[in-house]
Amino acid sequence: MAFKKLCNILTVSLLVASSPLLADQTGDAKFAIAIHGGAGTIEKSRMTPEKERAYRAKLEEAINAGYAVLEKGGASLDAVVTAINILEDSPLFNAGKGAVFTYDGTHELDASIMDGRNRQAGAVAGVKRIANPINLARMVMEDSPFVMLSGAGAESFAESRGVPFVDNKHFDTEQRREQLKKAREKLDRENQQEKDYRAAVEALPVPFRMGTVGAVALDKQGNLAAGTSTGGMTAKRFGRIGDSPVIGAGTFADNRSCAVSATGHGEYFIRYNVAADICARVQYQGKSVGEAASEVIDDVLLPVGGTGGVIVLDTKGNIALTFNTKGMYRGSRTSSTPLSVAIFGDN
Repeated sequence: MAFKKLCNILTVSLLVASSPLLADQTGDAKFAIAIHGGAGTIEKSRMTPEKERAYRAKLEEAINAGYAVLEKGGASLDAVVTAINILEDSPLFNAGKGAVFTYDGTHELDASIMDGRNRQAGAVAGVKRIANPINLARMVMEDSPFVMLSGAGAESFAESRGVPFVDNKHFDTEQRREQLKKAREKLDRENQQEKDYRAAVEALPVPFRMGTVGAVALDKQGNLAAGTSTGGMTAKRFGRIGDSPVIGAGTFADNRSCAVSATGHGEYFIRYNVAADICARVQYQGKSVGEAASEVIDDVLLPVGGTGGVIVLDTKGNIALTFNTKGMYRGSRTSSTPLSVAIFGDN
């Protein structure tokens, strides 16, 4: 994992590759944004040049849109939602339009958002007719006394707020349908052999268990925000909910420490409270965002089988894009550093 640590710490948009223990430099950015589009087995040899260009272009579009909000003096929450909406509307990512299928051939989407000023948060889980779940999560935060709403209840709340519904088939894509077919075949075969559904799920290749989009932002007022949105796990059943809508696991933001959005095998991120743990290390141990992220992703999660990554941002504009997989769709831009996007472990 030494090589992975060398590749995975991004500080103020510059990839650090000289030492896995090198702390991130002090940032001087007045505002900043970082995004991710999921982590996993992402290999250059298995991606066509056309598809790579498409991913990079969409990442750039999302970053620049969020950055424009911040540049005009807009709030970090607005920048986060703006960037995530672009990723949710793209079939390239496992969120919104590109959401994976459940075992039964439908789609169940999750999202959460958090305000670093006051730790207010909102989340939705298992919604089926909401084109942009991150928008509904923000409504839950701002227009309800609750933090998380799920399923039909979340959609009833959406209806009360005038949110238009889409048919669940709106999220259908052939790529995701083919993934479901392969996942179901493997699940059914493994389950028949082992008679153990848990073992069958854990036997699925990593790509079937991962996929999320997220953003973190720092505005000119010095406020942080974080948001995460996902279609969940391919072939998930029984109303499974991952870490993306769980505050402290997949999303966290506090002006006293940092903002985090996570992507990976959600069960591990929930059990190890990943997003909040990273920010706690920053706040209470004085760790840099790069150090804290690397400790949790590489030293806590990986030894127990947890795979994935995080994007982390503090109020000085320091950024860490850290992952323990072969790749993570990611990028950033700050008021003091140019746009940067990457996909693979070596960019």
